[in-house]
Amino acid sequence: MTELVFVFWYWWVIALILLVVEILAPGFFFLWMAISGVVTGALVLLIPVITINMQVLIFSVLSVVTIILWKLYGKKYPITSDHPLLNKRGTQYIGRVFSLYEPIKNGEGKIKVDDSIWKVHGEDCDINTQVKVIAIRGTVFDVEKAD
Repeated sequence: MTELVFVFWYWWVIALILLVVEILAPGFFFLWMAISGVVTGALVLLIPVITINMQVLIFSVLSVVTIILWKLYGKKYPITSDHPLLNKRGTQYIGRVFSLYEPIKNGEGKIKVDDSIWKVHGEDCDINTQVKVIAIRGTVFDVEKAD
């Protein structure tokens, strides 16, 4: 019976496939597996007598180690943004004061923020009353009268 021969460039093809998967599903998970594939291929190129079982073991161990190291690095040095509320549109309005677009009746009303109309909950107020956004629940602001 013949043994399966896994040539070094097979690992590089696997690494390339994993890079394509990383591009399609970003998150830095498949990138580390691709790097492990490149390293495994380089080891097989340098030491061609490595068995297929040992190659798979090397690839697996390298993949797990690199992913764990990346996770540890990410916890130690988290990515910070100069615009942390960029994708949290409603949250960036907390603390700001707006005039009522529609009066608050039975606890519900509307404010105009830039070019958008937002529903608000709060105590009953007349139109054009200044209200301060204190919280957000989904797409509805909780407001109170501004001082």
